[in-house]
Amino acid sequence: MKIIFMGTPGFAVPCLQKLIDSKHDIVAVYTQSPKPAKRGMKEQKSPIHIIALENNIKVITPKNFSNDKNLEEFKSLKADVAIVAAYGQILPQGVLNSPKYGCLNIHPSALPRWRGAAPIQRTIMAGDKTTQICIMQMDTGLDTGDILLSEDYIIPPGTTADQLHDYCSYKGAELALYAIDNLDNLEPKKQSSLGVTYAKKIDKNEARINWAESTINVCNKILGLSPYPGAFFEYDNNRIKIFNAKITHNSKGEIGEVMDNNLTIKCADQSVQLLTLQKSGKRIMNADKFIKGTPIPPGTILP
Repeated sequence: MKIIFMGTPGFAVPCLQKLIDSKHDIVAVYTQSPKPAKRGMKEQKSPIHIIALENNIKVITPKNFSNDKNLEEFKSLKADVAIVAAYGQILPQGVLNSPKYGCLNIHPSALPRWRGAAPIQRTIMAGDKTTQICIMQMDTGLDTGDILLSEDYIIPPGTTADQLHDYCSYKGAELALYAIDNLDNLEPKKQSSLGVTYAKKIDKNEARINWAESTINVCNKILGLSPYPGAFFEYDNNRIKIFNAKITHNSKGEIGEVMDNNLTIKCADQSVQLLTLQKSGKRIMNADKFIKGTPIPPGTILP
C-alpha cells in the first residue's frame, strides 16, 4: 500500500519506524519545516524529518496547503492512505479526500473527550483513570471524525504525562499498522455528541502551583505537566520545577507550609510530598539530593 506519513515530534517516531519496517511503501513524509533552536539558533530538523532522511524517504515541508501547488504535489503522490500523527497543521478537504482511504489520525484520548492540542496532559491533569488510543478518520472538524479503531487503557496511579505520552505513542503505532492492514474490514463509528471536552494548548501560566487547591488537583497538575512545561513554585527568588510528587495524609499546618525535611507541603486538605525537582539552571534531582543544595526548612510558608 502506498502511504504518505505526516508527523513532526517524537510522538510520531514509533509509527513512522513501524511503517518503514512493514511491507508498505512510504511515498513521502510531510513534516514541519526546520526551526531555529538552542543557543546558536541553528535550524533543527524535526525527529520525523531526520528519520525520513536516514531511510531515503522523500521529505516535504510546506508551510500550509493554501497554495494550489502544495495541494497538487500532495495529490500527485497518488497515495492509498495518509497516516497523521501530531503533524501540526490543519488539513483542508482537498488533502483529506486525496488518498483512496483518506487520512487517518492517531489520537491519544477517549474521543470525544479531550479533542484538541494537549489531550495527554489534560487527561492526567483532570485525574482521568482511563483513556483510549484511537485511529480516527479525519474530517475538517477538530478531532470530530469517525473512529475506525480504539483500545482502552487503564492509567496506573502516579503516571506522568511523559509516561502516558510514550505508551500512547507506541500503542498508536501498533494500531495504525493494524488499521492499514485491515482497512476494508473496519467499520467507522460516529463519535458521541455527549461528553465533548477540549484539550486546549498548555499555557505556561497554568504551571504555577496553587497550594490552596486540593492535594489531588495539585498532584495531578504536577504529573500532567511533567516534563513540560513543568509545574513550579518559587522560593528564595528561584523558580523550582516539580516533576513528580505523591499525596500524603498529613492534614495539619497552614496552606503552603513545609511540614518536614522530606518536602511535604500542606495543601487545602492534605499534603503532597515532592519527589523530583529542578532549580533554575540546575539538573533534575530527587528530593533528598535537592534539599542538600537548596534546604527549605520545615515551617516555611511557600507562596
